[in-house]
Amino acid sequence: MNIVVIAVGRIRERELRSVADEYLERVRRYVRCDEIEVRKGKELAQAVPSDAWTIALEVGGDVVTSEQLARKLESWGSRGKGRIAFLIGGAEGIPGQVSRAADVRLSLSALTLPHRLARVVLFEQLYRSMTILRGEPYARES
Repeated sequence: MNIVVIAVGRIRERELRSVADEYLERVRRYVRCDEIEVRKGKELAQAVPSDAWTIALEVGGDVVTSEQLARKLESWGSRGKGRIAFLIGGAEGIPGQVSRAADVRLSLSALTLPHRLARVVLFEQLYRSMTILRGEPYARES
């Protein structure tokens, strides 16, 4: 499995960047995970690897539990070359054309999250998913 998180904007706050990096490194213990930052929403589609299963993170997307996300990652990772791309929009969200082209639309929360915080939440959930799939104690889902 190879995951890429493509996000509009940068995490400028040092403390938030530190938390994001901590969870990103945890995810990387299990799978390859890259982070790509783009300046504008329309650049999201250009940054997606051509053979990736694409997930647009949007408030109106499907709501899943951490356990369900773990199982979906397992399924998506077994497709093709196992590349999964998560898209996080900026203040304007993900452009409609990019959203419609995604394979899946997921919601991290019914709340609107700033893109910087959404990235931290996603990295934590990816790490939690990896521990769920391996039955490790970090995830206390059951």
